[in-house]
This record gives sequence, structure tokens and C-alpha cells, in this order.
Amino acid sequence: MATSTLGKSGFSRHGSWVEVDLEAFAQNVRSIRASLQDRADLIVVVKSDAYGHGLSRIAARAASEGVSRFAVATPDEAMAVRRAAPEGLILLLGVAVREDVAALIEHKIVPVIVSEAHGQALAAAARELDEALEAHLKFDTGMARLGIPWEQGVDVMARLLEVRGLSVTGLCSHFATVEADHSGTGDIQFARFSQIARRAPPGLFKHLSSSRAFLCSPEWDSDGVRVGIAAYGYGAMDPRFRVQTHPILQWKCRVIQVKSIAADVPVGYYGTHVTQAPTNIAVLGSGYADGYLRTLSDRGDVLIRGRRCRVIGRVSMNWITVDAGPDGDISEGDEAVLIGRQGDETIWADELAKLCRTIPYEILTSIRPTIERRYVV
Repeated sequence: MATSTLGKSGFSRHGSWVEVDLEAFAQNVRSIRASLQDRADLIVVVKSDAYGHGLSRIAARAASEGVSRFAVATPDEAMAVRRAAPEGLILLLGVAVREDVAALIEHKIVPVIVSEAHGQALAAAARELDEALEAHLKFDTGMARLGIPWEQGVDVMARLLEVRGLSVTGLCSHFATVEADHSGTGDIQFARFSQIARRAPPGLFKHLSSSRAFLCSPEWDSDGVRVGIAAYGYGAMDPRFRVQTHPILQWKCRVIQVKSIAADVPVGYYGTHVTQAPTNIAVLGSGYADGYLRTLSDRGDVLIRGRRCRVIGRVSMNWITVDAGPDGDISEGDEAVLIGRQGDETIWADELAKLCRTIPYEILTSIRPTIERRYVV
């Protein structure tokens, strides 16, 4: 009830919160797994706090659904997954350093090796412990980012397979451009990776596809697919794709003040919006310090009482002002939806991304991690 958010003064308490529907996430995971080729395994990507959804709770729910493989970007994330999914197979996509090796071995975390020198350094650290570090070799097949250059792939692989202190159990790469009609570079990259994989010993675990490649091209599934954003409900609504998933995160706050404004009144810093007619302004308890991008000033909408209200004036550090309309039906304490559903209306991260000329990933990961996450089970 709205009244439960009001302090003794009658004004709404500040702050926003995030709601994550774990059952909807589980349904996304089930749909993805059901669509995989028989020999392919699902690797759920939970880096960057599970794309803003909360790494520990997401990893634990994925594990309860039978997911055994996870991918992260940092050792700290890997340790969090290990606590949430004790039996999980954890792949570290970031660049591990010598100082990480003891913990990686102890907690059975598998790093990717991105160059011959990198592999030799990690192997040397493992030998000092009289251990062998399990690792996957990553090849740059066209992303021009991390990885062993594909032209050198076969030779470097052959040498690293013989290095004492390494136990190479997998091969991987990453697609740069994937289109549903195969007009991107995916086919070229897959051919380059396959050329290397054919020269590898049998039994190595091979994986290339992230969400978009998984959605567009089942023939690239290989032994595993690394699914991130699609598991959280984005990028998977094209009917040409093999599966459809749905957003699982909603971001909400409260109306903390409502005031009547005359026509020709400038709103917010530098008066970037001037009212054209008398209206009511609702001030919301969130801002760019919480991750609501300033680019949404005078452009974005929020949902209050089941209808859209336009953001007017510049988004401030801690507050947003919206046009509540002249009817005066919006009250202090009302719930405002920044991302999510209210009544028949929805505003999802991909809509905000288009307004900001970015991608849903940035919208979701920009939500401040310390904002309360409430999980719907």
C-alpha cells in the first residue's frame, strides 16, 4: 500500500528498489536448455553481478534448475559463484594472473588462456605448487580483443598442450558480429575456429556462441553455449530465433512529492523543459546516482498508476521530475516503475537503451549494485 511508504511528515521515504522474478528466470533457462542441440551444454553467464540481477541468487537458482556451468569475468565473481553453486563448473573469462593460480586450483575455477606467454606464466605458478591448472585456450578469430591470434592457433595450442603445469580441457572463441541472416562475420569466425579445433586432441570442450549466436545459429552450438543477456530476457523476441525469453527485472521507486505548476515554468537544472500548460509535477526518489541515465532527461517515460508519464527537465543525481498531468490523480507515495510493468503498460531496458543510443546491457548493469534487490520466488 502506498501509505506504508510515508514517513511521519507525510512525505514518501526516498530510495528505489529492484524486483527480480526468479521463477521467470528459471522459465527462461528451461526454454533455452530445451532448444539446445543434443550434445551442447548451457553455460550461464553471471558476470557483472549477473548483468545487474544479483549474482548469488541467480547462480543458485540456475543450479537448482540443473545448470552446471557458469561464466564470470573476475576471480571475485568466481568465488561468489562457488559459494552459491558448490558443484558448478566455473569458467573465468577475464585474464587471470600468477597471483590467482593457487585460489583457482583450490576452488576448481577454470581460466581462459589468451596468449602463449599468459599460459606459460600460469603454468609456472602452478608448477611452484606442484599442481596442474585446468584451463581453456581462447582464440581470437575476428573480435580483435582477447585471445591467441587464430593464424597462430594450431602451433601455440600444440606447444601449450605440452607445458607442464597446465591441463588444457577446452577451446573457445567469441563472435564479433552475428546476424540472423548470416550477413555478419560469424561464418568466417566459426570456420577459423573449426580449423583449429580439428587439429586438437579429442575430448576438449569447445564453445563459441554467446546469446545472439545461440539464438541465430544452432549449427554453432558445439559442446556448449555461453548465454547471458538472453537468459535475463533481452534480445530474444525475434520470431526467427529458436527461443523467446522474457525480462525478469523491474526497477521501482516512489513519488516523494507532487506539486501544481503553471504554464511557462522552467523545470529542473537550466530549465531545459518549460511547461506548455498548467500541470502537476511528480518528483521521484531516484536519479543518475542510482543508474537512471542522465541521457533520459526530457526523453524517457515512467509508469505511475498504469500510465506513462514523461520525464521532464534534467535527471538529477537523486531525483527525477515527471509530468503527472493536470488531473491530479497521482499522489505522494505512489509506486513509479522505471523498468517493468504496471497495468497494461511496460517499459523494458531495451526501450530505454534505444533512447540512450546504447544497449540493454548498459542499462541493466548501470543500476547501482547497492540498491535493494527483492527476489520473487
